[in-house]
Amino acid sequence: MEELLELKDLLLKGDVPGALVIVEELEEMSRNDIIKTIRSYAIILLLHLIKQQVENRTTRSWDVSIRNSVREIQRENKRRKAGGYYLCSEELFETLEEAYLNAIDEASLKVEQGRYEPEELEQLVNREEIINRALTLILPQ
Repeated sequence: MEELLELKDLLLKGDVPGALVIVEELEEMSRNDIIKTIRSYAIILLLHLIKQQVENRTTRSWDVSIRNSVREIQRENKRRKAGGYYLCSEELFETLEEAYLNAIDEASLKVEQGRYEPEELEQLVNREEIINRALTLILPQ
């Protein structure tokens, strides 16, 4: 809110270069919020993909959670008015990589009733395969 008031003040004073700096800051803040939201859904998505791989099975609940996470990531990533996407496929991949360790930690509590420590669980899964599967699900066909 403070930034908007400052932007208004700069525009009223005719300080376009100063106003553009504030606009860039606002854009960056908005983008960071979008990335944070995408990362949160990515953790849930990866968690269920990890569970599927380790337990070599799935449940309706996991499938629904996967679909919902994918939809939310796609919705958050889509630029509504300008068209296109906030994050390109490489940036989505990086975000999935960043979310992976959190997903492993969460999965260690849930896979086979918490049987594995995160380090043990990491040895049981194929990180690259899980991240690539998640990316395939997220990217528009």
